[in-house]
Amino acid sequence: MPSMPTARVIRPYRPDDWTAIARIHDAARLDELRPTVGVAAFLSLADTAEGEGLFDGDVWVAEQSGEVVGFVAFADDEVTWLYVDPARYRQGHGRALLRHALAAAGERPVETTVLVGNDGALALYLAEGFRIEATKTGRLAGNEAFAATGHIMVRPGPA
Repeated sequence: MPSMPTARVIRPYRPDDWTAIARIHDAARLDELRPTVGVAAFLSLADTAEGEGLFDGDVWVAEQSGEVVGFVAFADDEVTWLYVDPARYRQGHGRALLRHALAAAGERPVETTVLVGNDGALALYLAEGFRIEATKTGRLAGNEAFAATGHIMVRPGPA
């Protein structure tokens, strides 16, 4: 009989998670770019983490059966990074990571940006109470040689 996977754990990032989150980012970022800006705009996490401020706030990882399966970064009331291993899509890891970041925000409004064409991410954020505040075209964060269109999304605080 196959063993059941252990429960998902969300914990703070540790430096020894770097290899796992770089692998996850690089694979999932290609999936994000393919229907939006195109894979020619791809830059690895190693190339973008510092310039895009990955560690400017809190970073948490989702771990299952001892393996890192995704990560989220949250800084200045914004979900700045959220990536899940493509082999683990649609298993609830992204939702769990997002909810963890939202819980850390408490009652404050939270913002994020989703590239137009990233339908899976858009559906997730809408399902978790975000709404589209604006849609803007500009330079792609981290690779300004490319233009991108993104939805600026906000999960409002309490009324």
